[in-house]
Amino acid sequence: MRRRAKRILLLCLGLAFIGYAAFALSPWPTTLLTRLAFGYGASKTTAALAGHVPFGIREQRDIRYGSAEDERLDVYLPSGGRIEPGRPTVVWIHGGAFVAGDRGDVAPYLKILAGRGFAVVAVGYTRAPTGRYPTPVLQANAALGFLQREGQRLGLDPTRIVLSGDSAGAHIASQLAAGLTGKDYGELLGLKPAIAPTSLRGTVLFCGAFDLTAIDLTGPFGSFVRTVLSAYFGVANPLDSERLTQASVPRYVTEAFPPSFISVGNGDPLAPQSAAMAQALRDRGVRVDTLFFPPETEPKLPHEYQFDLDRPEGKQALDRLTAFLNELSR
Repeated sequence: MRRRAKRILLLCLGLAFIGYAAFALSPWPTTLLTRLAFGYGASKTTAALAGHVPFGIREQRDIRYGSAEDERLDVYLPSGGRIEPGRPTVVWIHGGAFVAGDRGDVAPYLKILAGRGFAVVAVGYTRAPTGRYPTPVLQANAALGFLQREGQRLGLDPTRIVLSGDSAGAHIASQLAAGLTGKDYGELLGLKPAIAPTSLRGTVLFCGAFDLTAIDLTGPFGSFVRTVLSAYFGVANPLDSERLTQASVPRYVTEAFPPSFISVGNGDPLAPQSAAMAQALRDRGVRVDTLFFPPETEPKLPHEYQFDLDRPEGKQALDRLTAFLNELSR
């Protein structure tokens, strides 16, 4: 019995070591768990938004903008497919901590935006660790080039683009906008602009992480961020990567950055990031519209609060976003 118990103990220790090594040495176990968690959350969000989606939205799905499997986009147009002249095209990059999420996760919200009279495009990209930095940024740039060539055929105006995104998608959108409007930064990224800076009319940034060097990587949330950044940058310790500084957008924005709408919930651990991004833009004379909430707002507004249209703050965010887009139409 003692010999058998010893073997079982050694087996358990061996399995524990293998499990630890898998999580410590490979980004895939944590990535897969993160994708499961995000998928569950997305399914709940989709179900909650279903009742807000207007009837008759025109959809064009799974349009290839490049050769990679993930290089696809979806287009949503208002009922009847008619867009008023001057209305911008909202190009949305989904979130998911760089390793998870899908463009389909934001489909209900984008259909709601389309119902307010806008052409809306959901862009897919290759997630980490397969698609490492700066692959998603370059893919989003390629998607803009595709829209520049094919936009009119798809029923949208490719000369009036509003780059938008939530969470990690907000980071990708802001970094691409900085690269398109700042020649030196674009060259640093190895970016060949697919559209003229004049075609970029604005950005919409929800709940983003913008200065990656300013995030506290200690504690449970910091440990999670460290893990996903390791997967995105392909290094064990993201703080050892010079590209972490390169990806910290507020350092590189210029006065040519387009007008922006920035919002975040008061209970979001990334809230200071949005405030810092807004301030960096204002310091350079960029017009910024923000929707931030007092600390005493209860219950606290979590990460991605804007997708909850059953809360007054979610409705307020949608109305403010619509007003911002309408202002860009003038």
